[in-house]
Amino acid sequence: TQSTWGSWFMEKATSRLALVSRHLCPLDGADNSSLAVTVNPTAAKQEPVSADYYHLNDLLTLKEQSMRIRVRKFMEEEANPLIDDHFERAEFPMSLIKKMAALQLSGTTIKGNECPGLGHMECAVAMMEAARVDASIATFMMIQMALVPRSIDELGSEEQKARYLPGLASMELMGAFALTEPDYGSDASGLQTTATPVEGGWILNGKKRWIGIATFADIIVVWARNVTTNQVNGFIVEKGAKGLSCVAMQQKLALRIMQNADIVMQDVFVPDNNRLPKAENFAVGAGRMLALSRIYVSWLPVGASMGIFEHTLAYVKSRRQFGAPLSAYQLTQEKLSRMLGHIQAMTLMAWRISSLYQSNSLTVAQTSLAKAWNSKMGREVAALGREIFGGNGITLGSKVGRAFVDMEGIYTYEGTYDVNSLIVGRDITGIAAFKASKSK
Repeated sequence: TQSTWGSWFMEKATSRLALVSRHLCPLDGADNSSLAVTVNPTAAKQEPVSADYYHLNDLLTLKEQSMRIRVRKFMEEEANPLIDDHFERAEFPMSLIKKMAALQLSGTTIKGNECPGLGHMECAVAMMEAARVDASIATFMMIQMALVPRSIDELGSEEQKARYLPGLASMELMGAFALTEPDYGSDASGLQTTATPVEGGWILNGKKRWIGIATFADIIVVWARNVTTNQVNGFIVEKGAKGLSCVAMQQKLALRIMQNADIVMQDVFVPDNNRLPKAENFAVGAGRMLALSRIYVSWLPVGASMGIFEHTLAYVKSRRQFGAPLSAYQLTQEKLSRMLGHIQAMTLMAWRISSLYQSNSLTVAQTSLAKAWNSKMGREVAALGREIFGGNGITLGSKVGRAFVDMEGIYTYEGTYDVNSLIVGRDITGIAAFKASKSK
């Protein structure tokens, strides 16, 4: 009957509840040692809560930890006081360059030609710490200290290395990397800038866009299509070359400190000894360098998100609304927890691809996954931080407003989220889906 069934059900439920209760709350006097979980209750209180919640330093060598400290000190003491004003004026703080050179980072992992010969992970965490304060400075470091010198070191001749690398290492020479064009961003391999062979060299014609540092660069690594072979080759164009124009882009909303330029080349002559001899095609030249830069770019949203979280945490502890600090509200705590979780996952993903790179086992698709996913999660962290700040989150004084718009730049450059996702999709399915199906 229904009553009998109900009695049987209640008896079983009560018995099961009693069993569960014994495991959750053992009786006094029972031996609970087998149920104990060892936790250090003071571990999380030994230092102020930071965004590095899972202790990245435990995965780093002492040299890598030291690099974090050096760059963080530089960014907080030298760069941070200048950032907001220069962001508002859309100017680069040129006074930082000599001080930045003293970090001895430029040239990154290159050995010889006065370069520092650092470990890859040292450079990666340096980029992260720079982005923690400002993404434009971190982007500048990535181009000047890694992308340009590595292009010359890996693709250039011995004479080119000897001629340019010492100056790039000391930062007496500034370098830019010119790949993107007005009509070819994500589809970079389709670029239309041409290189025509002539007696003694090459004639370059075309346009480039979004080229960081180009307005004050001494040399520009330009990627152009060889009209004879139809392959994309690399060329070193020096400042002041006849027919070369570099004009700063105006009205940018993100990465305003970074000086991106529109470049126009009209019959620019480049001598034979300024062609990168090992850049025989897009894959071994520009594509190889893009794969390297995407590793570093995967670290930038980690650093930027750390800075956002730490500013936001400090804010909610001091800001009071409805008679209580914002930190006391459940909605705020959930958002902080979500931000913190994203940051730990992003950190471990960036660390893992750098570890794979160091062991020569990293694939292009693995790099693309990290860049896509980290920039997407960083975008959410930035949005949550700005949301918690309310109206104050759209002011420069909050630090979060600037990081919020800069994260949009990171989300897009070095391959958009969509393009990097498609690179991963091609790898896991074996089907390339970059181009739309032809209509019938």
